[in-house]
Amino acid sequence: MPRLRRARARWAWGVGAGVLLLWSLAGAGVFSGEVLNPAGTRQLARFGAGALAPDLSPDFLRLLLGSTLVTVAYAALGAGLAVAAGALGAPLLARSSWGRRRTGRLLARGAVAVPRGLHEAVWGLLLLNVLGLDPWVGVLAIAVPYGAVTAKVFADLLDEAPRAAHDALVAAGAGRTTALLYGLWPQAAGGLLAYAFYRLECAVRSAVVLGLIGAGGLGYQLSLSFASLRWDQVWTCVYALTALCVAAVVAGRAVRRRIADPPVPRGGRLHRDRALVVAGVAVPALVAWSAWYLAVSPAALVDDRAREQLALLVSAAWPPDVSGPLLVALAGAAVVTVQTSVVAVALATAGAVLLAGLTTRPAHRVTVPRALAGVLVRTALLVLRAVPPPVWALVLLFVLRPGVLPGALALGVYTLGVMGRLTGEALEELDRRPADALTALGASGTAARLYGVAPRAVGPVLALALYRWEVAVRDTVLVGLLGAGGLGALLALQLAVFDWPAVATTLVVVVALTLAVDLVSDRARAVLR
Repeated sequence: MPRLRRARARWAWGVGAGVLLLWSLAGAGVFSGEVLNPAGTRQLARFGAGALAPDLSPDFLRLLLGSTLVTVAYAALGAGLAVAAGALGAPLLARSSWGRRRTGRLLARGAVAVPRGLHEAVWGLLLLNVLGLDPWVGVLAIAVPYGAVTAKVFADLLDEAPRAAHDALVAAGAGRTTALLYGLWPQAAGGLLAYAFYRLECAVRSAVVLGLIGAGGLGYQLSLSFASLRWDQVWTCVYALTALCVAAVVAGRAVRRRIADPPVPRGGRLHRDRALVVAGVAVPALVAWSAWYLAVSPAALVDDRAREQLALLVSAAWPPDVSGPLLVALAGAAVVTVQTSVVAVALATAGAVLLAGLTTRPAHRVTVPRALAGVLVRTALLVLRAVPPPVWALVLLFVLRPGVLPGALALGVYTLGVMGRLTGEALEELDRRPADALTALGASGTAARLYGVAPRAVGPVLALALYRWEVAVRDTVLVGLLGAGGLGALLALQLAVFDWPAVATTLVVVVALTLAVDLVSDRARAVLR
C-alpha cells in the first residue's frame, strides 16, 4: 500500500507538471503563431559572424583586462564575505544547534529567506540608492544573497554529517556549540570547502550581471559593446567571460577531486596537497587583493550619508502600497514570472537530457569523433552559462517579437548551460555496472544507456530541474528588469519613477513567490525520494 500511494502521488505530480507546462507555453505565446520577426535575421547573422572575428586590438584588450580585474575583484570579495557569513550563520540554522526547539530554527530560517529571495541585481539597485556609486554596492549585492544561501547550505551539510563524534561530546557534557564546532565541522569540512568554490564560480557570473546595471567590469563593457552593435567586441567579452568561468570550474573541480580522493600518507606524513594550498593561501590572498584593488572602506558603510539615505528610503517605502490596481498588476506579473520560469526550466531540462550522452565524461576509451563531440558540447554549454540571460534575451529579440517568449527562451538557454553540466556530473556519479553488464551481453551503447542508466537517472535529473526552477524564478526577475515582462519589469518601472511604496510591495511579492516555489519544489523532491 505505501508503494501504491507513492506511485499515485508521483503520477499526480507528473500530470500537474504537464498541465503547468502547457499553461505556461500558452501564456508565453508559443501557440499563437505570431512570435517570429524575420526582419532581424540579418543582424543575427552578423552577431554569429562576430564569433569568428573577435576584436583583438591592443587598445581594446587593455581595456578588457582592466574590466576583467574589476569583475574578478567583485566576485572574489563578494564570495569571500558570503562564505564567511555562511560559516557564521550556519550554526543558527542547523538542526543540531536547536535540538527539539523547532520554533527558533524556523524563525532563523525564515530570516534568511528574505535576503536569498531577492536576486543580486535587485540588491544592487537597492544598495545603489543607499551607498551611491561605491564599490561596496557590487560587493554587498553578491555577499548578501549569497551569504544567506551559503548559510542554509552549510547548515544542511552540518545536519547530514556523521553524528557519532557530536553525540559523544554531548553525552560527555559538552555544550551544543562546542559539540557542533568539534564534532560536526571537521566531518563536513570537505563538502563545505567544495561548495565555497562553487559559490566563487557563481559569483563570477553575478559580477557580470551587476556590470550590466552599471557596476563596471566585464558586464558593463559587454553592455556598451552590445549597445553600439560592435559584435567583434561583444564576442571578445564573451570569450573573456568563458575563460574566467573555466578558471573557476577548474579550481573547484580540483578541490572536489582532492576531497573525494584524498592523498595517501608518505613516510608517516601527508604530502603537500596543492588543492588545499590553493584553498588555504591563494584564495584568502585573492580576497585581500580584491579589497585593495576596489579600494573599499568599511567607513563608507556607516557614514552619515549612508545612514541618512537608508532612513529616507525606509520612510519613503513605508507603508507599502496595497491599493487594488497595484495588487491586480502584481498578480498578473506573478503569473508571467511563473510561466517564464517554467518554460525556461522545461527547455533546459529537455536539452540537458538530449545532450546527456555527450556531456557525461566516458568511463572507458571512446572513438576520437565521440571524444571531440563531447569536448565541443561541453564548451558550448560553458559559453551558454557564461553569458548572462539579458544578453541572450537581446540576441533573441532579433528574430522574436517582444514579449514573454524571448525572456523565457533566454533564461532557458542560460539554464541549459547550467543544467547540462549538472546533469552530466549526476550521471557520472551513477553506478555504471548495469550499463557495463548490458554492453558485455552485446547491447549497443544507446541501448545500454537507455535501459541501464536512464531509469536510475530520472530521479536525480528531476531533482536538479526542480532546484533550477527555484533559481529560475529569481533569474526571471533579472530578465524582467530589462523589459521581458513579469515582476522584474514592474519593479523596473517603479524604481524608475521612485515609487518606493509600490517597490516595497513588489519586493514582498517576489520573496513570497520565491518561498512558494521553494516549498512546492521541496515537496516534489520529497515525493521523488
